[in-house]
Amino acid sequence: MVEFDTGKDVYLFLHGRMDLKEKATTALVSKGFSEDKITMALPTKVGQVGDYMAMLWMPPNPDHIKIQQITKVEQVEPEGMVGLWKGVSKDDLDTIPLSSS
Repeated sequence: MVEFDTGKDVYLFLHGRMDLKEKATTALVSKGFSEDKITMALPTKVGQVGDYMAMLWMPPNPDHIKIQQITKVEQVEPEGMVGLWKGVSKDDLDTIPLSSS
């Protein structure tokens, strides 16, 4: 089992599935993350090394959240919907089911 630093920020990627925001937040909180540390990911602002990315997977009909940790942030020219996240390197850590059913 992966130990998370629950004091770190978590950037949530919904891939357009705003209808799953509450369900995703609830799943992350159940894993120990603080709701006030969960932020919607924006293409114009990236996290820092050590922060987490929580990504609904696999679009367009996700059934789990992929948790990744940011390992490197490089300055890049923003590109499309990915924006500045194009310059972020990360490691896969864990997955969380979106629902317990």
